[in-house]
Formats: sequence, structure tokens, C-alpha cells
Amino acid sequence: MRTDIFARLDREPEPPKIETPRMSRHRIALFGGTLAFYLAIVVAVLMSSWLVALDWKVMLFRPYQQWPEIHAALDYYVVLGQRGPTAVMVACWLGWRSWRQHTLRPLLTLGASLLLLNLTVGAVKIGLGRLGPHYATRIGSAELFAGGDIFPSGHTANAVVTWGILAYLAATPRARRYLSAMSAIVSLGVGLTTVYLGTHWLSDVLLGWAAGLLILLGLPWVEPLITRAEDWIFAARARLGAPGSRPAAPVPAADTPAPVQPAAQPAVQPPAEEPAAQGPARGQAGRPPAANGRPRPHPAPATAHAVRSERSPVTPAGSRRPPHADRAPRGGTAPARPVAGG
Repeated sequence: MRTDIFARLDREPEPPKIETPRMSRHRIALFGGTLAFYLAIVVAVLMSSWLVALDWKVMLFRPYQQWPEIHAALDYYVVLGQRGPTAVMVACWLGWRSWRQHTLRPLLTLGASLLLLNLTVGAVKIGLGRLGPHYATRIGSAELFAGGDIFPSGHTANAVVTWGILAYLAATPRARRYLSAMSAIVSLGVGLTTVYLGTHWLSDVLLGWAAGLLILLGLPWVEPLITRAEDWIFAARARLGAPGSRPAAPVPAADTPAPVQPAAQPAVQPPAEEPAAQGPARGQAGRPPAANGRPRPHPAPATAHAVRSERSPVTPAGSRRPPHADRAPRGGTAPARPVAGG
């Protein structure tokens, strides 16, 4: 029994057409504004501006010491921003949607967004090398190019992308609005939780929000590649065959009954003729002789193949079955036999 996702996809000849978001003017404007905000945060940190001073004020305030009663709960809540657990949860939901909608687009979109997240956020983390609040060395410093990897916040960016992809793939506008609000609340809470725990600067969270939102807004540009990848997967599956499938066993020829052809059936041998002395020949009773004195030809026998027990009994007075002169003689070539003693 096949258990892969293709077993469900085989039930439809073609995946249904699902409307995909396009790069509208509104989306392009949002993308440009978010990109400008992203660059502004990076420049502010590089210049050690007022944003870096605000980072130090929040860190020295130590929120985890001000409200220690919520520390245990927030330790669990911040898991909603970890890439591993959230990716598994969202992949299970999108896998079920792929099974229901007969398409691989939800899973491929999730994979593309996570790939873009790792490439963009990871490159900036390594390039700037900022240290976290717990490892800061000098008060008021931006702690850049020191071998760290916390700017931007990976938890925040991952929460924006992972939960925001549900809103991006929503089937109806109403569901898209609700899921957008939910993902915004979850990502906002995850970012503030990292600030509370002291694992990130406030500027790290701001840049993480912008980084995740840029990926969601730019996904329509990646849609053609997602479509090509889906077509390539189905084409490769068609060439190589579905994994786990079993070829259908050929049906033996003997199990299929061949159509009965009347001409192919063997002819039943006619019964032996009775002696002429017992009376007139079969089929000649009551038939007047021809005008020239010659006997009339033998009537054409029936072509139906019946067994001997089903034939009409022959008596000295002749057959009770009326003659059928319009039927062809048996065999098609045998000439009519004259009646003996005529």
C-alpha cells in the first residue's frame, strides 16, 4: 500500500488551479518601505546612534529581574520562534493541505521561504558579527564585528516567516486576515520575549521583523521557480515511476472469455435418413410434383445448430415443421438431393 503524498495526487488528473499572490503596486510599495526600514536599522547600529543607547538602557533594566514570575512561561513561549519545532509543526499542516488540494505548492513555498531566510539572515549575522547582551564587553558599544551572530534576531525573523506563510497561503481573504493578525501577534511576542530574556538587543528584534517581512513580501517573485520545481518533480516521477507502487499483474488470457463466433462452432451431423420404402421422403409430404414430371428439389434445411434431441420427430407422413425454402442449404455448396423413386 502506498503511503506517500503522490498516492493522493494520483486521484486527480491535474492539480487544481490555486490563486497565487502577485507583486501588485501595493505589495511593491510595502516591500520598498520595509527595505528602507531595514537599511535604516543597520545604519543606525553601525553609527552607534541613539538606537544603540536604547539597547543598553533596556539591557541594564534587566526585564527578567523586574518580572521574574513570568520567566518560566516565556521560556516555553519563545520556542514558537525556534526554527526546528516551528518548521515541523507548519510542515505537518501544509503537508495535509497538499494532500487535500492535490498540489505540492504549500510545501515548496515553505521550503523556499526557509531557504531564503537562512541565506539572508545568516549572511548578515556572520557579516556583522554582533555580540549579545550577555557577552557585551563595553557599555555603549554596538559590539559589532566581534564574532557574534545575533544581529538580526533569528527567532524573530523565523517567527515572522514560519507563521506568516500560513497567511500567505490562505485560500480566502477572510482566512488571510485572521492568519496575518495571528502571525503578527506571535512574532511580536517572540521578539519581545527574547528582549525580556536578555538574549537579544532591541535593535536585533527590529531588524528581525524587517528581515522576515521582506521575505514574505518578496515571495511572489519566487512563484515561477516554485511552479517549475513542482512541474519538474511530477515529470521526474512520471519518468522514474511512483515510489512504492506495484505494477499491475497481467490478467491471464484464459480468464477472459473469447466472443463466440457462430461460424466457428462445429456443425452437428444430420441424422441418418430413413429408407425410402417407409414412405415419402422427408419434407415431400403433400408437395405436388412439378409440371414436367420431375420431382421438386429438396427444401433448404435450417442452419440452426440443434442437438438431435431437439429435432422434430420424423414420421412416415413427413415432418410436422413447415419447410423453409428461403434458407440456404447447409455447407453452402451441396446440391439438392432428388427424392428416390420419383
